Amino acid sequence: MDVYPAYPTLAPLTPARLRSAPVTEPRSYRQPRFQAPPGATELILVRHGESEAAVDGQTFDLVDGHGDPSLSPEGQEQAAKVCARLATERIDALYVTNLRRTVETAAALAEVLGLTPIVEPDLREVHLGEWEGGQFRKHVAEGNPIAVRMLEEERWDVIPGAEPADAFAARVRGAVERIAAAHPDQRVAVFAHGGTIGEILAQAARSRPWAFAAADNASISHLVVTSRRWEVRRFNDTSHLETALTTAAEPPT
Repeated sequence: MDVYPAYPTLAPLTPARLRSAPVTEPRSYRQPRFQAPPGATELILVRHGESEAAVDGQTFDLVDGHGDPSLSPEGQEQAAKVCARLATERIDALYVTNLRRTVETAAALAEVLGLTPIVEPDLREVHLGEWEGGQFRKHVAEGNPIAVRMLEEERWDVIPGAEPADAFAARVRGAVERIAAAHPDQRVAVFAHGGTIGEILAQAARSRPWAFAAADNASISHLVVTSRRWEVRRFNDTSHLETALTTAAEPPT
C-alpha cells in the first residue's frame, strides 16, 4: 500500500488572527523646516530708524566723510519697536557701524540683552561723494539727472566722487566674512544701513545690484552665512512697525 504524507493542518483565519497580522504603512515625507547647518552664522540685519531730515542750507556732521545725522523722533519710535521685537530672541552678539544712527537704533536692545555693541566701520553706508551731508536726498527728491541715471543703472558711483561699486562690495563682503568667522553657531544682530543691507543680500542672491535696495527703516532681514554660501531667509520684515503689508519703500539711504 502506498503511503502518502499527510497535508499540513492550517489554523483557521479567525478575527483575532486577522487583527494581529502586521500591516506595513507607506512611508511619508513631511516638508522639513529650515535649520542652519553646523558652523553657520545667522545675521539679523536691521536697518536704522529714520534719521533727521536734511534742510536746505544746512549739512549733516561728517564722520570719515560720511553724513552722520541722528535719529528723528519717528526714527526713535521705530527703534524702540524693532528692539522690542528682537528682545525675546536669542542673540549672541550685536554689531553697529561708526555712524550714530545705527548706534542709537541698537541702544535699547543692547541694554535689554546686556550686550556691548561691537563697531564694524566697514558696514557703514556707501560713500556718496559730493552728495554727502544731506545733498543726496535733495538731488533725488528734485529729480537731478544724475539721480535718474543712478536709479536706472543701479549704481551709486555715477554720483561725482562716490565710492566705486567694486570697492563698496569688497568692504561689505569683508565685514560679513569677519563677523561670520568670529561667531560660528551663533546669531548676531547687525544694525546697518539701507545701501549696505541691499549690497549684502544682492551678493547672497547673486541678483541685480539693487534688487534688495529698498529695505524700510527699522526693518529686519535675515541671512545665514556658511563657508559655502550665503542664504537669504528674510527681507524687509516690518510687522513690528505696522500690521499692513508694506508696499512703498523708504529712500535707499
